[in-house]
Amino acid sequence: MISKEKIARINELAQKAKSNTITDEEKAEQQKLRQEYLKGFRSSMKNTLKSVKVIDPEGNDVTPEKLKREQQKNNLH
Repeated sequence: MISKEKIARINELAQKAKSNTITDEEKAEQQKLRQEYLKGFRSSMKNTLKSVKVIDPEGNDVTPEKLKREQQKNNLH
């Protein structure tokens, strides 16, 4: 997970970009921080989805087979 300080810096750089006062070095820093943020977000989302079980209105487990295999591989269900 990305730190609060880094998120604050991302927001600060976004404001500078909006006002067109951002330098090339800051643009590079902004891009690096965004990539770090997205990497953490995607990892968290994948972990969340790996623990999902899909149930239809009749109560049947309709979890996609690909997800079931991944869950079995990781001993989640």
